[in-house]
Amino acid sequence: MLNQLLFDFAQWLDTFELSTRLHESYYMYNWVESTHVVALMISLGMLFIIDMRMLGLTLTNVPASRIAARLNIPMMIGFTIMIITGLLLFFAVPVRTTQSIWFRIKFVLLFAAAINAWLFHKKMNESVATWDNEPKAPRRLRYAAGFSLGLWAGVVTTGRLIAYDWYDCYRVQSDLIAWAAGCMAE
Repeated sequence: MLNQLLFDFAQWLDTFELSTRLHESYYMYNWVESTHVVALMISLGMLFIIDMRMLGLTLTNVPASRIAARLNIPMMIGFTIMIITGLLLFFAVPVRTTQSIWFRIKFVLLFAAAINAWLFHKKMNESVATWDNEPKAPRRLRYAAGFSLGLWAGVVTTGRLIAYDWYDCYRVQSDLIAWAAGCMAE
C-alpha cells in the first residue's frame, strides 16, 4: 500500500518537465548536487564540533552553550540549503530514488536524527546551567551526541550509495529487498 502510494507520487513528479530538465541538464543537476554536498559539509562540520564538545573530546575549556550558540546559525543555514537541494535532487529523479533501498534507509536515519536532535536540544537547554563549564556533558547527552554522530555517518553513507544500482528494481532481487526498496511492477 505505502509502496504503491510512493511509486504513484514519484511517477506524478516525473511527469513535470522541470524534473526532466533538471535531471538531463548538463550543468544544473551537478550544481545542485555539489551545493548539497557543500551544505552537508558545513552543517555536519558544525554538528561534529558540538557533538565532540558534548563528548568531552574537544574544546573542553569553552562553555558548551557558547559553542552551540556560535555554531547553530551556520549549522541551520547549512541544513536549510541541504534540505532544499536534497528535495531538488529527489525531484530530478523521483522514480529511481523512491525505489532505492539506500534512499529509504537514509530517510529513516534522517527521521531518527531529527528526533535525536530535538530531544538533545531539549535536554541540553534544560540542564546546561548545571554542567556548561564541565569538560563533559552529562551521560545521556553524551549518548545522544554519540548517537547523533552515528546516525549522520549512516545518512552520509547511504546518501552516497543511492548512486549505485546494486539493488535497483530492474535487477532480480529477493522478495525482502524488492519490498524494502519499494519495487513495483510497471
